[in-house]
Amino acid sequence: MPGNGEQYDVRSCFSMVSIETTANTNLLKLMESTIQFRDATYSVNRNPPLTVVSGILLDVHAGETLVLLGRSGSGKTTLLKLINRLLEPQSGAVIVQGRPTTEWDPISLRRRIGYVIQEGGLFPHFTVAENIALVPTLDKWDPPRTVARVQELLNLVGLDPKQFADRRPYQLSGGQRQRVGVARALAADPPILLMDEPFGALDPVTRSEIQREFSELAQRLGKTIVFVTHDLREARRLATRIVLLQGGHIVASAPPQDFLNIDHPEVRAFAASLDPLPNAPPSAPEVPGARV
Repeated sequence: MPGNGEQYDVRSCFSMVSIETTANTNLLKLMESTIQFRDATYSVNRNPPLTVVSGILLDVHAGETLVLLGRSGSGKTTLLKLINRLLEPQSGAVIVQGRPTTEWDPISLRRRIGYVIQEGGLFPHFTVAENIALVPTLDKWDPPRTVARVQELLNLVGLDPKQFADRRPYQLSGGQRQRVGVARALAADPPILLMDEPFGALDPVTRSEIQREFSELAQRLGKTIVFVTHDLREARRLATRIVLLQGGHIVASAPPQDFLNIDHPEVRAFAASLDPLPNAPPSAPEVPGARV
């Protein structure tokens, strides 16, 4: 009981509790794991079997952009395919939104996951609008809703619907095809986006422009993104966290600003790729993890 004539404002107390509860709920939501690898192992059936990834323990949190970095053959793309059940682990589990992938209907799972590959993976006989509308059409959206969504996404990725909706992929530049690929992956508003070296085939200038645009887009959309690359500069620019793979194992994991401080031979090997060429003019300093 309050003393000395003091009185509690009950409404104020409940308001404070409500504010604190909301803040805690938002924090918990931020820390939720959308994707979990639980000692996952995948092998190719050969004689003897070839283990591609082994003992993977990894949580991908809601809303983060996790970059899988590694050399060719390190297991990066295999992890993506385990997430959308193009592959299944021989042991352990991959859990997406609280359910092991082996318990999901594969089609239902993949329609909740956007997938972007090099050149966008567009169907050459479809127009841009038809490519973007693919999943909404399969999900039997009403035509007016589908048309509105296609226009919305073309504007989102910086392509004028009036100019680009009726074009075919061969009439687009590499950067434009990649933008359409991102738009198609976002068409049904999936909570998860998988990106397998999507900008690797672009020229350096276009690649840098697309990286900047994607970084801004990732912040705006708040999707859970798993992004594969072998380029440390790209990883540091786009990631909220970098996970380094070597020989099918995770050997390092850190935010981009801390990644180069990890004392591991493979981290040092990738760090060496950032060294300028002899006699090269100095470049502008890079801000690790910057969203520009």
